Amino acid sequence: MTIDATTPPSPAAPSEGESNLRASARRTLLIEEQAVASLTERLDGHFDHACELMLACKGRVVVTGMGKSGHIAGKIAATLASTGTPAFFVHPGEASHGDLGMITPGDVVLALSNSGETAEVTALLPLLKRIGTPLISMTGRPGSTLARHADAHLDAGVEREACPLDLAPTASTTAALALGDALAVALLEARGFTAEDFALSHPGGSLGKRLLLRVCDLMHQGERLPRVPLGSPLRDALLEITRQGLGFTCVVDEQDCLIGVYTDGDLRRTLDQYQDLSRLTVDDVMTRPGKRIAPGVLAAEAVRMMEDNRITALAVVDDAGHPVGALHMHDLLRSGVI
Repeated sequence: MTIDATTPPSPAAPSEGESNLRASARRTLLIEEQAVASLTERLDGHFDHACELMLACKGRVVVTGMGKSGHIAGKIAATLASTGTPAFFVHPGEASHGDLGMITPGDVVLALSNSGETAEVTALLPLLKRIGTPLISMTGRPGSTLARHADAHLDAGVEREACPLDLAPTASTTAALALGDALAVALLEARGFTAEDFALSHPGGSLGKRLLLRVCDLMHQGERLPRVPLGSPLRDALLEITRQGLGFTCVVDEQDCLIGVYTDGDLRRTLDQYQDLSRLTVDDVMTRPGKRIAPGVLAAEAVRMMEDNRITALAVVDDAGHPVGALHMHDLLRSGVI
């Protein structure tokens, strides 16, 4: 269907009980859905070559575009960088006035332009050819200047924009964004990029905390580790729990090996079962052997263990069975792991 740019088409007819606003939104989403779906039919050897150029790149992928394409280019650069392909955005207008020095022969340039004729972008072509930087274009016109001069061209063309005037970049920018995501994911899989790799570039995010922080990074140790010897009066164990404020204490033998733990929950059970606490030792009422975790385990695993066992603290024990730390649920909350 050909849309006359001078005469806006009629709004989408609303279904029964639907407002004109929702009908317009539904029409927009359907057009953009079709635009993205049509991309799969145009994936060809150029896509493979674009990926090969990026995988072989010794420098950075430099993404550029003007206007709305520039906004999409910036997002694509950010997605590439966070998924294992070093990348950054360069404004094409600034590139012609000095920023071209940021691009080296070891880089790869990914240039976006729906028309393929954007003056600020095509002005870079002779300069890129001169320094020998490979060029990947993403346009809506395979016969455009930018597409013809690229080493690999990605066709992001759409039949029409979602804008009823067929003018405002809507479906075309959505298609370009989706094609950029397809590039990033294809490269991610080709590189064998893992969740741990992702976390390394997102240390401030919740995923980074879950995948990077380990028990040893959060545990209380040294003087902050609650412990009493085996055979201690129950009173001593209670004083140690109170002093350290972690809701439990480790109980260790003469070799400083963890034998059990005594917790706030154990205290409640003790009060239910015994009237005279003065003659009790911690051995009589402690939990054996007690839940424990190794210091090198991910903090996220400690969360799972606490939730599964409905406890709020864990003893941290080394390979020899010696307690080296204590971890409380509050530590995990403060760190952002939860």
